[in-house]
Amino acid sequence: MAPSHLSVREMREDEKPLVLEMLKAGVKDTENRVALHALTRPPALLLLAAASSGLRFVLASFALALLLPVFLAVAAMKLGLRARWGSLPPPGGLGGPWVAVRSSGDVCGILALAPGSSAGDGARVTRLSVSRWHRRRGVGRRLLAFAESRARAWAGGMGEPRARLVVPVAVAAWGVAGMLEGCGYQAEGSWGCMGYTLVREFSKDL
Repeated sequence: MAPSHLSVREMREDEKPLVLEMLKAGVKDTENRVALHALTRPPALLLLAAASSGLRFVLASFALALLLPVFLAVAAMKLGLRARWGSLPPPGGLGGPWVAVRSSGDVCGILALAPGSSAGDGARVTRLSVSRWHRRRGVGRRLLAFAESRARAWAGGMGEPRARLVVPVAVAAWGVAGMLEGCGYQAEGSWGCMGYTLVREFSKDL
C-alpha cells in the first residue's frame, strides 16, 4: 500500500531543476545495464569485432582499435536513453507533469502521461521516476495509481471505448517490471535493435 503521507500534484516551475536531476539520475541507474545487455548480444559483438578489425588498418594501437567501437557504441546508447527519458516532455493532453510530494514537502517522484498514438490505445506513461532516496517506500505505486485514475478520467472525457494504460520499461529495470506485474499489468510488446529487446511495454485495461 502507498503511504498515506504522500500526495501527487502538478509540478511547479521552481521544481523543474530538481525534477530534471531526478530524471537524469534515474536514467543513469539503468543506462549501464541496458548498454551491457545490448552490447553482449551476438549480433552486436559481431559488429564490434568487424569495426575493430577495420580500425586496425588505420590505427597504430591495437588497444585503441579494440576499445574505440565499444566506447562509441556505449556513448551513443547513453545519449539516446538520456534524450528519451532524461528530459521533461512538453505538456500533453492529459496535463502534468506531476510530482509525488511527502508531507515534509520533499519531491520524491515524477510522472508524465501522453495520449496513445491512435484511438483505443489509451494513455501512455512517458516519464516515471522515483528519487533513489525514496525507493521501495510506495512512491512508484502511488504514482502508478494516480496515472490510472488520470487515464480513466481522460478516456471517459474523450469517449474512448476503453480506459487503458501502457508503461514502457527498460529491459534492465527488473524492479519496475516486477511492480507492474504485481499491479496487474501484462507485457504486451517490445522494441529494440537487431531483434533483441531493449524496452518492454506493459499494459492494463482499467
